[in-house]
Amino acid sequence: MRFTEEHEWLRVDGDLVVVGITEHAAEQLGDVVFIELPEVETQVAKGDEVCVIESVKAASDILAPVEGEIVEINEALPDNPSLVNEDPLGEAWFFKMKVVDLSLLDGFMSEDEYKDFIA
Repeated sequence: MRFTEEHEWLRVDGDLVVVGITEHAAEQLGDVVFIELPEVETQVAKGDEVCVIESVKAASDILAPVEGEIVEINEALPDNPSLVNEDPLGEAWFFKMKVVDLSLLDGFMSEDEYKDFIA
């Protein structure tokens, strides 16, 4: 698993990258009440706004960590946004994407580096 400075996690699943937000981000947001996910087959560039997440405290954008194509979304989240608070590193993934080059993930933080980053 890799981590971004925007508090997203990335996990390789075969030839896809699964993207979600970290437990730290979920805690900072508070109770999540709304999630807008991207359309499947959307082409995104690194840094593009991909999702909108709203909580009782704030609204945030989830950005594309790398360039690629959204190939699957977590259909459970719009109907049950509280999953983000319950299981941010598991069941509450946001989307899966096919990326041009999986080695791009090497530029992101390891779990230990992320823990140091949020400390």
